[in-house]
Amino acid sequence: MIYMDNAATSLQKPLQVEQAVLEALRTAGNPGRGAHEATLHASRLVYGARAAAAELFDAEDASRIAFTANATEALNIAISGLIRPGDHVITTVCEHNSVLRPLYRLRDQGATLSFVGVDARGNLKYEELEAFLRPETRAVVITGASNVTGNVTDLSYISSFVKRNGLLLIVDASQTAGEELFSVQKLGIDVLCFTGHKALLGPQGTGGLYVKPGLSVEPLLVGGSGIHSYDEHHPKEMPTALEAGTLNVHGLAGLAAGIRYRMDQGIEKLQKRERDLTRRFYEQVKEIPGIIVYGDPAAKSHAPIVSLNLAGEDSARVADALWEEYGICVRAGAHCAPLMHRALGTVGQGVVRFSFSHFNTEEEIERAAEAVRALAEEA
Repeated sequence: MIYMDNAATSLQKPLQVEQAVLEALRTAGNPGRGAHEATLHASRLVYGARAAAAELFDAEDASRIAFTANATEALNIAISGLIRPGDHVITTVCEHNSVLRPLYRLRDQGATLSFVGVDARGNLKYEELEAFLRPETRAVVITGASNVTGNVTDLSYISSFVKRNGLLLIVDASQTAGEELFSVQKLGIDVLCFTGHKALLGPQGTGGLYVKPGLSVEPLLVGGSGIHSYDEHHPKEMPTALEAGTLNVHGLAGLAAGIRYRMDQGIEKLQKRERDLTRRFYEQVKEIPGIIVYGDPAAKSHAPIVSLNLAGEDSARVADALWEEYGICVRAGAHCAPLMHRALGTVGQGVVRFSFSHFNTEEEIERAAEAVRALAEEA
């Protein structure tokens, strides 16, 4: 099996991640729910994950990291906890449904939305930001990179616009956490939402959000917190404010191991490896007759994604053939990003997405490119 579906979830994990999860399963109790060794050990594991994430994102301190089950939950918390009826939000056509659907729900309640478009290569039309600005504009909600094209957002530009106009900046880092090296402090990000099971190499069921000091986010869930149990209202202090109920301690132990692995290996070193593999694949498939490549994989800054179509062939049929005939795992269809497909004109066809990890090899790249070539010749 050749696994090239890492933008959905990373399959190959470092041995350290497996060991951390197994050890936690054997030793970790419920954090904050007792004073015995098992619960104290669980608390230390959770804090270790917070500290690792805070270091990775250059957060002010570990308490600014709250954990969730995934980026979807984190984005729901951030969007529903900060946007109110009457507010105006600027977002983009690049967004995943994890951003779009919470925003649509708020639109039904009285918020208004504007969508920055893209050009023919899927690059954002940044100049549209100023035109969308209104007195009631409260926030920009934006992805760090498109999960369809792999095009990376210029967050420095977005940050400058947000700061200049006194807005909130909420970033979906699902495709960039662990892949891109950035500082939430330097970029002035108010809320960063991330998932653990992609480039961070953690288990599924892990994710979280960074919240800037001084910013209060209304919690999505309230309930058990392990502290202030006689209070009628949920604690307001981070990170407890956004962490009702028992955390996925075993998963978070694995997430911490995944983050530490990437930092120990070197984020930029792994990023270079993945981009080299991406460009190698792109260079081999872009000239194949009948192949259409979306986005700009040759760009200096690009996620390890190459999305393509084979003439008029349905993307699902191509993905099935890649698996059945060549043992190659890819993702076909809409990728939960409907507005991007409308912009690219691929609503009916979808696209075939290849997404790479540093665990992939040059030989796998060659075999995948040859498979695409063979399918194109058969079409």
